[in-house]
Amino acid sequence: MIKHVIIWSFKKDVRDKEGRKREIKERLEDLVGKIRGLKEMKVVIDPLPSSNGDLMLDSTFENEAALATYQKHFLHLEIVNTLVCPAVEVRLCMDYEI
Repeated sequence: MIKHVIIWSFKKDVRDKEGRKREIKERLEDLVGKIRGLKEMKVVIDPLPSSNGDLMLDSTFENEAALATYQKHFLHLEIVNTLVCPAVEVRLCMDYEI
């Protein structure tokens, strides 16, 4: 199994940041069952004030091939290209085996 964890920080000028965070969460979590090999997807949108990221993706995949499929999948790319990339200034990623 592979964990894929992303932390995003939004650009300062993003309008309706809370609404965008909710939409990203809803759309990404809805991918479970639609992309083969994606086992779990959780998006955290309410970080504590001590955090320096705006939202976090915590996902689990069957293996590295499943992660690679997800990263190129049209449903994932649609969310990334329309909601995430236009709003994000910083993206940190860690993938690891569990």
